[in-house]
Amino acid sequence: MKDNNNRYFDGVKTTLSLAIKTVYRSNPFLYVLFSVSVFASFWTFFNVLDQLLFFSPVLFFYVPDDAVVGFVLTNAIAFLLGIVVSMNVYAIRSSGLKLDKSLFSGYLIGIASGVCASCSSIGFLIISTFGGAGIVTTGFLTNYQIPLRLASAFMVVWALYSVSNRIAKSCILNGSSVNGKAK
Repeated sequence: MKDNNNRYFDGVKTTLSLAIKTVYRSNPFLYVLFSVSVFASFWTFFNVLDQLLFFSPVLFFYVPDDAVVGFVLTNAIAFLLGIVVSMNVYAIRSSGLKLDKSLFSGYLIGIASGVCASCSSIGFLIISTFGGAGIVTTGFLTNYQIPLRLASAFMVVWALYSVSNRIAKSCILNGSSVNGKAK
């Protein structure tokens, strides 16, 4: 059993590294720029909604002690989103790959559940719009914020695995290597 798990994780590691090399070596400037811009925009988005980053009246960033775990999780989610979005753009631009549900499911759910809706003014909007149901929803999101962010991180990791598996399989099926030459 342990040997099967080791082979499985070695296969996942090989698939992920092949897909990342394929994507980032095909056009390094474009995909690194795309990953960094997606990471920066989601990092800003998450931290503004978590009320850790303020732009008015002056630029101010502060992480209190009770928000460190959430901050680390949102950083990991933003980093993974940058990679997943870049790999999906590569998959879309590659003519041999079809779009499927991993394009939207992983990172859109990761975005939705990664944001603490009750920690920002969105909570007041939910409460005022939906009344009692909004209060229940906001209370649920507040109480289960860390487990929801962990679940969203796992969903983004699953989306990363899914898109890297598609890219690696297309490379193997096409008989191409990372450098674009036939094996």
